[in-house]
Amino acid sequence: MWWLLLIMCLQLILDCMQQALNMHCAYDFTVGWAGDMNPSSRTDFVSLTLTGQGSGIYNNSKQWTRQSCWRKWKLLSRLQRNLILFTVALMLVCGIATNPSVTEHFRGLAVVAKEEGDHALKPVIHEVQPELDKLNRPLVPESPSEKQKRAAHKRGPPGLQNRLQKKGNVSDTQVEKEEGEKPLVNWRVAMIDQATERRTAKEAANKVDVPEVEQEGHSHKEPEVDRLEAVRDAFRHAWKGYKEFAWGKDELRPMSKSYGEWFGLGLTLIDALDTMWILNLKKEFEEAKTWVSTELSFDKDVDVNLFESTIRILGGLLSTYHLTGDTLFLDKAKDIGTRLMPAFNTPSKIPYSDVNIGKGTAHPPRWTSDSTVAEVTSIQLEFRELSRLTQDTRYQAAVDEVMQKVHKLEGKQDGLVPMFINTNSGQFTHLGMFTLGARADSYYEYLLKQWIQGGKKETALLEDYLQALEGVKKNLLKKSSPNRLTFVGELSHGRFSPKMDHLVCFLPGTLALGAHHGLPAEHMELAKQLMETCYQMYAQMETGLSPEIVHFNMHEGSIGDVDVKLADRHNLLRPETVESLFYLYRFTKDRKYRDWGWEILQNFNKYTKVSTGGYTSINNVRDPEYPSPRDKMESFFLGETLKYFYLLFSDDPELLSLDKYVFNTEAHPLPIWPTAQ
Repeated sequence: MWWLLLIMCLQLILDCMQQALNMHCAYDFTVGWAGDMNPSSRTDFVSLTLTGQGSGIYNNSKQWTRQSCWRKWKLLSRLQRNLILFTVALMLVCGIATNPSVTEHFRGLAVVAKEEGDHALKPVIHEVQPELDKLNRPLVPESPSEKQKRAAHKRGPPGLQNRLQKKGNVSDTQVEKEEGEKPLVNWRVAMIDQATERRTAKEAANKVDVPEVEQEGHSHKEPEVDRLEAVRDAFRHAWKGYKEFAWGKDELRPMSKSYGEWFGLGLTLIDALDTMWILNLKKEFEEAKTWVSTELSFDKDVDVNLFESTIRILGGLLSTYHLTGDTLFLDKAKDIGTRLMPAFNTPSKIPYSDVNIGKGTAHPPRWTSDSTVAEVTSIQLEFRELSRLTQDTRYQAAVDEVMQKVHKLEGKQDGLVPMFINTNSGQFTHLGMFTLGARADSYYEYLLKQWIQGGKKETALLEDYLQALEGVKKNLLKKSSPNRLTFVGELSHGRFSPKMDHLVCFLPGTLALGAHHGLPAEHMELAKQLMETCYQMYAQMETGLSPEIVHFNMHEGSIGDVDVKLADRHNLLRPETVESLFYLYRFTKDRKYRDWGWEILQNFNKYTKVSTGGYTSINNVRDPEYPSPRDKMESFFLGETLKYFYLLFSDDPELLSLDKYVFNTEAHPLPIWPTAQ
């Protein structure tokens, strides 16, 4: 065994060193005795001289020790030195050769070489590893033949495949065999937990008959898939993880089987209430309702974000009240709405971003006195509806005043608004920067939806919306190369950037909604063009999932339309594209929008589903082998994404009719007010 050899080598080295030391001592003694043979040199006393450091005498310093060791080494013969060096090298080789990971690697290469020589490569059979606790260890690298096979099935055009980069990825993880029965599998396969395929007569029209698939000389026909039931299964799977590992908490961390807190108010549970009702998951709904009734309390000394708590909590409670008629949810909505009102106590009446719902105080962020335009102009649907239900006008008065001030402000460009507004002065800041992405997106969405909510009477809102669309077409709308995809970029001090957030994919649905409610037909045509672009943001990625941000190529001769920077490759399970697919299908009945949505849902299941429960955001949509989980399931995956999937696949046009309901920016449906109001 190699460790016995190591002991023997160490013993040999010690023997050689000892021999050198003995030779050195003998040499010193001989010199001293020879000097004594001279009678004239003899003395009757012993002289001892003490000198300071630097005299060359032993002083126990590290420098002296190094010199002494080197001196002993030089005293060894050349044969002894060569023998020691050979022994050390031999030990290193033995240690490396006996390392388990190295032997497994070379054993795998040998197997691959043998298979290639025999021309008999067998298909790899993957098994799901139920214990995801082992996923923190590195994966064994896959054989070149397996990688070559998968390369032929990667998504996206050849140009995108060639530019695939794996920088910034978390290293692969290893799943060990259990008693030799389960093979080594990669992370992606371990994450797949296929949804149960069920069939019901009521939803037979929504089944998909998958065509025959040729595979290695034979064909098979996959069974029909009930898309609505697949969405329910996805929700049940996500709920299973939340209930088991994060019950009553804000967010599930499915990989670590834990939870994360933001406000400590059960965000995921409240966000998902109306989704469960719409999906007819009554058992899960009753569980959540019991928690709201017995555990949910807003009397907490905690800072919450005005915008996020309004769209998720207030909007979710109001929506659930309208769907169920249960006053429990209206009472809770009134409680949180009242506690958020201190945010409007500012010199300009432009609300602060943060509120302490226990103390009744509000403040801007620590680093600025600005709020984002999207946040202060995307809370109106909820507070207006709260006033209508409670007959308390102060909620609507506060948010209407914000819209009136923004309507009159200078600093816009062709109806486009900057991203920030100061809570003290009430003026726009960071002028000259315009986007339909983060910090401004839902301002444009709520212009149209407030107009629809109020019975199409508030003409100032409609005017601002139409003017903004003209500004988009004039300043932000461009075509990519080579496929001339229509996209919405950004403008910074007159300079155009072909950057488009995934958040902008709300726009096709909003345009289609406006066209449905009587706005120009050209809005629908633009919606279809942008819908194609948003789908391509998914289809051109190797995982079939969109990154958070893309940059479009505009130069002639570009290989592909889309580029994605390393820092932008994450996917947060966002709903905007699925939301727009729902609107486009509801208004056009074009089945391609359903098929695109089904493709996206399958890829969510393939690359983000965690077998122990829940779905996770991922870091890299360009790497299908290891997309790198972020270990976080956002509340909007249940509140928005799965809800819009279900509505997309439903054949019932009266299920949340868009002539009766308007959705807030968190997908919570609120009723359109009666015309008489």
